[in-house]
Amino acid sequence: MAYFMENMTVKDMGEALTKTKTVIIPVGVIEQHGYHLPLSTDIYNATEVPKRAGDRLNAVVAPAVPYCYSGGELLGTVNISPQVFSLLMMDICSEFARMGFKNIVALLGHAGTDNRIALKNSLQMILKRNPHLNDITLSLVEVWDLSPTWLSYFKMEPEHDFHAGEVETSLMMYWKPELVRDTIEMDEPEISMMMRTDQDWFEMIDKKVDHRFIIPKVTQRKEIKVGVMGFPRRATKELGEKICNEMVNGLVDYIELLNRNVF
Repeated sequence: MAYFMENMTVKDMGEALTKTKTVIIPVGVIEQHGYHLPLSTDIYNATEVPKRAGDRLNAVVAPAVPYCYSGGELLGTVNISPQVFSLLMMDICSEFARMGFKNIVALLGHAGTDNRIALKNSLQMILKRNPHLNDITLSLVEVWDLSPTWLSYFKMEPEHDFHAGEVETSLMMYWKPELVRDTIEMDEPEISMMMRTDQDWFEMIDKKVDHRFIIPKVTQRKEIKVGVMGFPRRATKELGEKICNEMVNGLVDYIELLNRNVF
């Protein structure tokens, strides 16, 4: 069964460690998700899956880390620099290793190229800088990788479904329908198309001198007002349920694999 850490006592933690050596750390972000989804959408991406796995999941589930790096700049978005986020995750994971956990899983509910790189690097650095931790596994699990259906929406051609699009809206309609607004706003058609074509298009890259030695300044394009990168009007609760079930099954299978291979 899943043991949810925020509801546990010291005694409960000790008992849980006799039954599992696996801990899951959900990671989300506070970030704009258009006008129809809450700022906490990516937190739900990371927390709802282990919550719904329930008795099938033999792991401790840590409280969610609600802040990381978005890269966006629209109102409501809270950016934590990738370096700070990396150090935070290194400390959190190191503490769980100190407690005696052997499998430490970062369950990422927010994408973003810079953010994913920072998290992966932080996990790698723990192992590099702590050779005595040779009996633990560190995992980076991105929730969409647990769902073949969700992954297929990333690969749609010619335009993909990314941020606040059909998939995320469908999931929120299934998880928290009371938080989904009825009115869906989009950016201008050409801007929306570009964001669906390239998830990093929102970044404006500027160099005062055009030379390969110059570090570019990266900001969000000023013409973006809403920031939806997909097709939210196509969303359905049924699609959300299907993707959720795939993620739950995928997470349970992966945790079972880890539990079978505890050193």
